[in-house]
Amino acid sequence: MIREEADVTTAVAPSTPMTAADRCDRCGAQAYLRVELQSGGELLFCAHHAREHGDKLKEIAANVVDETHKLGTTP
Repeated sequence: MIREEADVTTAVAPSTPMTAADRCDRCGAQAYLRVELQSGGELLFCAHHAREHGDKLKEIAANVVDETHKLGTTP
């Protein structure tokens, strides 16, 4: 008997882009960095606080979505 196994691909859904409604958890400014935590939660940071807490965030992050490149562009 020949067993055929299906090819299974696991994909991670991309995070939705951040909008002007996303606010920094530290100061309330517009967030440009989303940190998805290993524990399952998420934190949002403005560019300033992302830089300030960057080293610690890398230790606890499962995934980081960095949209700080939007700061240098004009809509």
